Amino acid sequence: MAGQFRSYVWDPVLIVSQILLMQAIYYSFLGIWLVVVDSLVHSSPGLDQIFSYEILGFSILQGRLAMMAFILNALTCALGLLYFIRRGKQCLDFTVTVHVFHLLGCWIYNSRFPTTLTWWLVNIACIALMAVIGEYLCMRTELNEIPLNSAPKSNV
Repeated sequence: MAGQFRSYVWDPVLIVSQILLMQAIYYSFLGIWLVVVDSLVHSSPGLDQIFSYEILGFSILQGRLAMMAFILNALTCALGLLYFIRRGKQCLDFTVTVHVFHLLGCWIYNSRFPTTLTWWLVNIACIALMAVIGEYLCMRTELNEIPLNSAPKSNV
């Protein structure tokens, strides 16, 4: 381990806490985005918009607005990756974990496995957006210069 820049310690409490935090960010901001896009057309938000995979679609306005909210939520969650995960290498892991739990939630809510193509396309697009943008943002901060002050501080 002497040749490594950083040493990592397995910390399951930290990992579970980060998973729970990202899940909370995902559903909180998805709810906020759904309220925002529903207010544009004076529609009332509901759990169906989050968990019902039949609502996502191009044929009705509510489905297109829900898809827009999911895409906007992916961008918001990428910021969550930047501020709370802070490691580019872990962005894809946390993104897939959030979406697997969402898949399980949809499966339980609907009592059947999601089969609509638009649900899968929207979620794959959201996974790609959230992971790539989150990794880009994290890599930018990881590559910042580390200031090295070799001169002693003087209290003048």
